[in-house]
Amino acid sequence: MKAIVQDRYGAADTLEFKEVDRPAATGDRVLVRVRAAAVNAYDWHVMRGDPRLARLSVGFTRPRARIRGRDFAGRVEAVGPAVTRFRPGDEVYGDLGPVDGALAEYVSVAEDLVAPKPAGLTPEQAAALPLAGVTALMGVRDLGQAGPGRRILINGASGGVGTFAVQLAKAFGAEVTGVCSTRNIELVRSLGADHVVDYTREDFTTDGRRYDVLIDLVGNRSLADYRRALTPTGTLILSGGGAYQGGSLLGPMRLILRGKLLSRFVRQRLLVLTAVPSRRALAVLGQLAEAGALTPVIDRTYPLPAAADALRYLEGGHAPAKVVITVWEP
Repeated sequence: MKAIVQDRYGAADTLEFKEVDRPAATGDRVLVRVRAAAVNAYDWHVMRGDPRLARLSVGFTRPRARIRGRDFAGRVEAVGPAVTRFRPGDEVYGDLGPVDGALAEYVSVAEDLVAPKPAGLTPEQAAALPLAGVTALMGVRDLGQAGPGRRILINGASGGVGTFAVQLAKAFGAEVTGVCSTRNIELVRSLGADHVVDYTREDFTTDGRRYDVLIDLVGNRSLADYRRALTPTGTLILSGGGAYQGGSLLGPMRLILRGKLLSRFVRQRLLVLTAVPSRRALAVLGQLAEAGALTPVIDRTYPLPAAADALRYLEGGHAPAKVVITVWEP
């Protein structure tokens, strides 16, 4: 099969479109013919081996997983003998987790990381949902406890995770403020945000407004700035940093580590958001998508051979919504 392969850390030029062995459906694994895959900030971080501390988990001298990509949507081709929920022909989607491998014609994935593709979504839309959608769900519902009367600010509302977070917070009844650049104001407003802050003209940390929850998806301000925008008992949720452009030991982890240390000494809750792929979370996202409460927004699509261009574009840090790879069209 064809896949996007990487044998050394570096820029998108290190990615190769080449022939590799097709995986098998063994044990509790499902073999999926990939129709579409999505790329995330996670993918370019692994591609670069950046920040360098992350290499302890993804491979110290080179990527442990040779094929990039986590999110996929496609059709089941075969199932292992222990699989009970799927059969060949089923349309599915999922997140491979840190093992990677979705930028390929086939993936072999554990049954518990796969869910039926939401009815009404295209393969491209479904592929855009898993990692960013689960991250947003955990931040908004689990950590942020979104609901009626909760005032939630999302810093980075026009990004891959942010576009889902805005919709989910509204679906759960919260009052939502989205922070984005001028060119993405209408996008964020169209997703249901009650208020939109243009960070090129306004500073949400000094305008006097206070929020019950602040979900930071950018990492471009200090902890003091973020805390100033919260109520005295508000919740700050830290998740990486889209503004980080690479080249350091800790990168966005520096802000997260500081938040963990400070959380012991302040009344406000300072929490770290880490997405954990699961079939149950995918099922919740699928139900919301089928009900019309959640719609993946796609900025650009690329064919599989041009996946390096997709990651190069995403690494620039200004891609609104999701970037998707079309792998196979029946």
